[in-house]
Amino acid sequence: MNDFLAGVIRWIVRLAVVAVGAVFFLCLLVAVALLAAVWGVRSVWARLTGQPVTPWAMRMDPRNGWSTVYRSTARWSAAASQGQPAEHGIRRSAELPGARGEVVDVQPRDLPGKV
Repeated sequence: MNDFLAGVIRWIVRLAVVAVGAVFFLCLLVAVALLAAVWGVRSVWARLTGQPVTPWAMRMDPRNGWSTVYRSTARWSAAASQGQPAEHGIRRSAELPGARGEVVDVQPRDLPGKV
């Protein structure tokens, strides 16, 4: 009885996964069909009116990405440009804060037993 129940549950899960996959595929198919229909209507309308068909293209300029990043730095450096001293902002450094006063100069020496 336990094997029968496990087999039934396994088949139900398989059918559910196949059903979800079929619904997803049909949704994608409908979306592509709608895009193709809209594209065809645009093409026919352009041909009827004698206008050229403008392509569906996304214009991308690499300079736009750089200028976006370059402009975003203005937000972070606004405090320095407004006349506030840079000491109030976050300062990044390679050393730990307050470590300059604690530096001790040491002389290297050989470890005993090491050559």
